[in-house]
Amino acid sequence: MNSGEPVRVGIVGLGNIGHYHADRLLELRADLVGGMDIKADARRRFAEKYGVETFEDASKLFAEADAVVITTPNRFHEEYAIAALEAGLDVLLEKPLAHSIESAKRIAAAARAADGFCMVGFNNRFANPVEVLKHYQRSGRFGELQHVEANYIRRRGIPGRGSWFTSKEVSGGGALIDIGVHAIDLALYFLDFPEIVEVSGVTRSQFGNREDYAYVEMWGDDTGAEGFDVEDSASAFIRCADGKSVSLEVAWATNSPTNDEFIIRGTDAGARFDRAEHALTIFESNKGGTDHLSDTNIETQPNDTHKSEQELFIAAVAAGKHPGRNTVDQALSVQRVIDAIYRSSEEGRAIALDLEQRPTLEQG
Repeated sequence: MNSGEPVRVGIVGLGNIGHYHADRLLELRADLVGGMDIKADARRRFAEKYGVETFEDASKLFAEADAVVITTPNRFHEEYAIAALEAGLDVLLEKPLAHSIESAKRIAAAARAADGFCMVGFNNRFANPVEVLKHYQRSGRFGELQHVEANYIRRRGIPGRGSWFTSKEVSGGGALIDIGVHAIDLALYFLDFPEIVEVSGVTRSQFGNREDYAYVEMWGDDTGAEGFDVEDSASAFIRCADGKSVSLEVAWATNSPTNDEFIIRGTDAGARFDRAEHALTIFESNKGGTDHLSDTNIETQPNDTHKSEQELFIAAVAAGKHPGRNTVDQALSVQRVIDAIYRSSEEGRAIALDLEQRPTLEQG
């Protein structure tokens, strides 16, 4: 772009997350040029709230924009992401990359061939404690990271049954592809996206398909158990090259405490990142004076991770250059793990992965 003018951004998918992105775009002084949704009521609400034009036809929005943020249900990511890339736009695509591995591969292929770029919305990478952890990792404080325990567990947090989140046809799955995708991405990010060798996992549907259950924190309209055909929890083990590994626990609902902790083990030090508490602790041992252990609590200011993500995206659009973070190839690696966990659970065996290529590593 490099014109000095505000970046013109449109939003595809005008539900709650679309509004969430729009609010932050305005805070960042981007030029919100409009929105697109197939539902007339969603278009009307967005137009009234933001005073912009809305469209039923995505191509009309694309003609007005330099870039788009895509926040549709997972099944429709491919349709709009590829169309936007083919129209020459830059794209910020909400996680996950797609609802299926086949769809994800097609998006990745289109992104590689496009003049514009596609950045995938793994916003948790932009949390200030994660930025600090990556700084210390790059400086060598942890030595070589070997293992990550990745937890994203809600004690009670199933979306409204009957929403697209609980429909396998539209979402591609349940808790694993909804919030587990964040846990997998962060774990692989901490390990610098190593080659993945084998995945073993189990998915379970124990609560969402019951009527005799205290949901407590369900949000959205509830149409009952018939509107729920996805998993509500998953456990998995990911074996990577060079002895690196990830253990994963994810749940929308479970009879155990809420857990948002990531435990990172390195040869020289380790760390605990609590996503919910925005807290980072580094664990070390030393021989100075006498053998001893030390725990360092890192304090950072809480930040709006979506806003930080969008700030980088807008700057990259203005510069006409991919930001080098949250790449499509990395998102495809995450999608391969998700697909392998589902297959492992269905087939009752570990799934060996032969990656077509190693993803582009983070540059910043």
